[in-house]
Amino acid sequence: MKGNPNSGPRSKIRVLIADDHAILRSGLRMLINSQPDMEVVAEAEDGNQAIEKCRTVKPDVAIVDVTMPNSGGLKSIGEMTRRCRTTRVLVLTMHSEPAYLRTALAAGALGYVLKKSVDADLLSAIRAVHQSKTYVDPELADHLVRDALRGTGAQSAAAQRPVLSTRESQVLKMVAEGFSSKEIAAQIFVSTKTVETYRARIAEKLGLDSRAALVRYALESGVLSTDKLATPGGRPPARREEPKEETK
Repeated sequence: MKGNPNSGPRSKIRVLIADDHAILRSGLRMLINSQPDMEVVAEAEDGNQAIEKCRTVKPDVAIVDVTMPNSGGLKSIGEMTRRCRTTRVLVLTMHSEPAYLRTALAAGALGYVLKKSVDADLLSAIRAVHQSKTYVDPELADHLVRDALRGTGAQSAAAQRPVLSTRESQVLKMVAEGFSSKEIAAQIFVSTKTVETYRARIAEKLGLDSRAALVRYALESGVLSTDKLATPGGRPPARREEPKEETK
């Protein structure tokens, strides 16, 4: 008896796993490969690898963590959606703050699942995203409804906040993308202490004291937009541009 022609490898959902924790990737690989309709075809441990694997392997679905080394998970989402038109991005993260959800969706992700509910929701999310449907972890879905009901009120409030300098906006954008102070310092050629000074100044100006709040502000104010996530951050300043007086 001939086998079902739809049961071959071509019928499976080809999945890329991008996460900097090897143990998690191993567990996800076993879970996904145990399904008759999907298989893991590539893995990546940081943002740059995720973008490259997406470009070369062209998976159907890319599972991406929000915070990863090198390029950051949020920035990787934008790059993937721009360079890999046939790949659907699904975020798998520990971050339950609604600001991260909004930012990921704005960057082009179609799904958002929390790691604590991976067994219950991940497989359903992969299948939904593969069909170009949006899948949001049930714990966070209500926030999207409340956003729609609030309309533009939050954006109006953000517009009334103090204007940030170009460098402050740059640091804010990278903080919102998930970069650490050390990573930011390396990319803009300043000391880690200088970055911490910028972060303190930004928090004081905006009256925001958490990363989630900064992400929300960055998205609502346009500092963190889909276009900016889809392309590399501004050209790194030359070393001579390190303004020592700004650390005062």
